Amino acid sequence: MLNIVLVEPEIPQNCGNIARTCAATGSVLHLIKPLGFDISDKAVKRAGLDYWHLVDVRVYENLADFFEKNPNIRFWLLSTKAPRAYHEATFQDGDYLFFGKETKGLPEELLYQHDENCLRIPMRAEARSLNLSNAVALTTYEALRQLDFPNLEGEGKMKFSAQPNE
Repeated sequence: MLNIVLVEPEIPQNCGNIARTCAATGSVLHLIKPLGFDISDKAVKRAGLDYWHLVDVRVYENLADFFEKNPNIRFWLLSTKAPRAYHEATFQDGDYLFFGKETKGLPEELLYQHDENCLRIPMRAEARSLNLSNAVALTTYEALRQLDFPNLEGEGKMKFSAQPNE
């Protein structure tokens, strides 16, 4: 199991996409306030998030609250400012993957305090960043690939009754 941590996410559609990734992978979604949207049952139903019940969502007042409730965790900080690429990390079951808000990323003091835990997604110098939900999906699936996709179905149910072109 992986833990996806969104620090002060701002865009509800990104959170919805990330929640769907968490639902598909069995990852826990940790949301650190302030949130730029409402996640009440009524708001979630109105947004049509029919998979929300599959997501273990935990909400925290701030980073201090998160670390107080989750001491001694193994974590990675994803940032465009990081010195090494995400695929160079060796992920472990139970790791926490941190992602910052869409407009500013993770707090710089957090990055500098834990620079050995900082990872980036390689991209062209002219590109500012990937969409947050894409960055979460890409990193989550790399971690799961390294763990051999635990508890996930690796094969579809497609059945072939005839060869193509017959």
